[in-house]
Parts: sequence; C-alpha cells; structure tokens
Amino acid sequence: MKIAVFASGTGTNFAAILKSIKSKQITNVEIVLLVSDNPEALAVSKAKDELIPIFTFKAKDYPNKQAYEEEILKELIERNVDFIILAGYMRLLGHVLLHAYEGNIINVHPSLLPSFKGKDAIGQALEYGVKVTGVTVHYVDEGMDTGAIIAQQAVTIDSVETKETLMKKIQEVEHKLLPEVIQSLSNKVVAK
Repeated sequence: MKIAVFASGTGTNFAAILKSIKSKQITNVEIVLLVSDNPEALAVSKAKDELIPIFTFKAKDYPNKQAYEEEILKELIERNVDFIILAGYMRLLGHVLLHAYEGNIINVHPSLLPSFKGKDAIGQALEYGVKVTGVTVHYVDEGMDTGAIIAQQAVTIDSVETKETLMKKIQEVEHKLLPEVIQSLSNKVVAK
C-alpha cells in the first residue's frame, strides 16, 4: 500500500510511521510522498533525511484551495498513492482531494471525538476541565473532524497537568495508535 503523509509541523507522527515501517511493525506499506503546506516544517526535513519525495506549497501562492489541491492530486496520481494519512496537517481538505480519495483518507486527532474538534484540542480539554481526553483516528469527510471513527484511546488528565505534559502523553498514544490503524488498513488492502 502506497501512502502519502500530510503534515504541517514537527512531524512526530510522520516519524512514528517511518519508525514503524522500518521496525516492521507496519508491513506492506511505503511512504511515497510527504505533502506540507509549510516548507519550513520539521516534517519536511525529516522526509529529506529519509529521501522521501516532498511536495510543499504555501496556500497564499494560489488563487484558491482547488488550485493547490489539483497540484497535490497530480503528485498523488503520479506516485500511485492508495491512501492519504493526515498527521498534523492543519488544513481542511477540499472537494478535489475528498472526491479523488473518498474513503481513503484518515486523520489522527488529539481528543476523543466528537469532543474538542478543530485546533488546540488539548488546550480545549484543559480549559473545559475534563478528566479524560485521548486520541481518535478517523476517516476524513468534508467536515472538521466529523468522519467515521476508526479507533480511539483514552488519556487521563492529571490534576497538575499542563498543556506540555498532556501533549506528550497524547503524542505517545498517537505514535502507537496511528501505526496500528495503518497496518489494519494495509491488511485490508492486501486481502482484496
């Protein structure tokens, strides 16, 4: 199964996927492209270090979302991408990619959806005062974090929790849960 990983920031989930492929926790999966809307993202340098092809762009350089998504789609088709993994990609996908890859796009989100959708889910959980949050891996649809849930895992929030300590706990779960889901998807593709 050929995958493209979309990331906007540090790339910790991208690195976790790579590590899982190298250690054979994920089998029959190859990362054939990293897409980033932030050319300076750490995820981009990690991909360069691993000699993984990269497509970067700045949304402001395009007249609209459709224009840059059409360019991304060309890259995906050229590399025969089967699945798109959103791993810290901070943009909503538009109809171009959603239509072309319907049912073949997943996202990892740092909360137990449907709670705390969108940006700063960790900050939202702390502000709201919940005792449990977590990680959700879900299919992507046209809404913000509204697609069908594939897997979830809870994370307890301690009374002395800070945004930084909670983020670390959540990332540890993301780095385990996302590779497990990718392997499960790969198993289904191989079984077809």
